[in-house]
Amino acid sequence: MAEITPEQTMRLEQMVTQDCGSCHGLTLKGGLGRALTTEALAGADPATLATIILDGVPGTAMPPWRPLLTEEEARWIADYLTTKDQR
Repeated sequence: MAEITPEQTMRLEQMVTQDCGSCHGLTLKGGLGRALTTEALAGADPATLATIILDGVPGTAMPPWRPLLTEEEARWIADYLTTKDQR
């Protein structure tokens, strides 16, 4: 798996706040999309979350991000979402 650079980290954190936050709420506590807090994602498998990020959820407002993200970046976001409150 490729290493995520500090520049990518900054871009991905901004993406989570702005792009994910536009549907999941700016504090990620829910909105059009479900909550993405660490508590809401407790027990979620990061690999499954990364797949959802990349491929979206058909029939819902969750779009596929595969055209814009690598698999490594999607996994970084999934890991970030499941551990961010413990940092």
